Amino acid sequence: MKPSQALRLLSLAGITTLVAQPLLAQEHRYYYGGLAAGQSNSQIDAKRSVDSLIGAGLAAPISSSNMQDTGYKIFGGYQFNRNFGVELGYFNLGKFSYSTATATGPLNGKYDIEGLNLDLVGTFPLSERWSVLGRVGAQYANTRSTYSGTGLGVTANTNPSKEDSNLKVGLGLQYELTRSLFLRGEAERYRINDALDNRGDVNLFSLSLVVPIGRAARERPAPAPVAYVAPPPAPTPPPPPVVAPAPVVVAPPPPPAPRRVQFSADSLFSFDQGDMRPDGKAALDKFASELRGTRFNTIVVEGNTDRLGAAAYNQKLSEQRAQSVKAYLTNTIGIDGSRISAVGKGETNPVTKPEDCKGNKATPALIACLQPDRRVDVEVVGER
Repeated sequence: MKPSQALRLLSLAGITTLVAQPLLAQEHRYYYGGLAAGQSNSQIDAKRSVDSLIGAGLAAPISSSNMQDTGYKIFGGYQFNRNFGVELGYFNLGKFSYSTATATGPLNGKYDIEGLNLDLVGTFPLSERWSVLGRVGAQYANTRSTYSGTGLGVTANTNPSKEDSNLKVGLGLQYELTRSLFLRGEAERYRINDALDNRGDVNLFSLSLVVPIGRAARERPAPAPVAYVAPPPAPTPPPPPVVAPAPVVVAPPPPPAPRRVQFSADSLFSFDQGDMRPDGKAALDKFASELRGTRFNTIVVEGNTDRLGAAAYNQKLSEQRAQSVKAYLTNTIGIDGSRISAVGKGETNPVTKPEDCKGNKATPALIACLQPDRRVDVEVVGER
């Protein structure tokens, strides 16, 4: 491949990054790199290639062929936000071969393909870890062919090669193993020139490992856990005056008042996650120790989020966090799970007012202002 062509693709990738970054920038920005390998399948018509080489009708149908091989690609990209990224890569689609016969003897052909690609990659989350991938882009491929055998005409070019630009598309799934490692499975289609100006498709079915660079470092540090302060005991009403010889009348104790405690979601969970942090578990342990000796009637765990992000996503995240707190109180602390209910309110029950925290763009100032809305409320009804 010519150095000038590679330089053009690299320049285009840099320009695309500079133009799109201020337009699409959000908190989910990071660079990434990866390596993919899998099976390639050539659908280039070998008979058309032979006819273009020695003339139509001079060769018999293809007698044998090997149109599958191992392909691989090396790539790097930039994720602008949760849904869009740009990716630049090198690909090698493998080697393919076929054989036929002519009036003067056998004719053998083989070719290999490599090149560079620049893709726009769309990511559409299905859950916290699963996403659907779609890609469309441009690829610049070099096809090198070799022909041999006594059936080759004396005027034929035995080593044609062709560099050509064309489109490529792809579809796949991505699973987030950890915040710093993804697994992808993809099917991609490359439009390729066979070095004799005939075009056909080559499909690549691959698995790849993707390593985000700097993604974990961008996560905001969690604040210190909110200390639980037990509410003061209700005052005991004074006994009624004793009037002889009437019996002493003692007022019945008031019904147990519910205890409602708020935990900051940022103290219990990592940002945008539903699994509890170790210091969040410690806060719940202290809360449970304050209630030791209490006979629980009911416990209600209520998850809440701020208004940033999609409402459906926030509702699901609040439910998952409420269920995580319930599971910890049941499985680790030992409270009867049948007495605990967990609900998610999403962004419907904020503490802040719109005039207090203005704007909709997820700036650091707005995220900090909305921190009281990201919480888990625990209400306990019981008696000593």
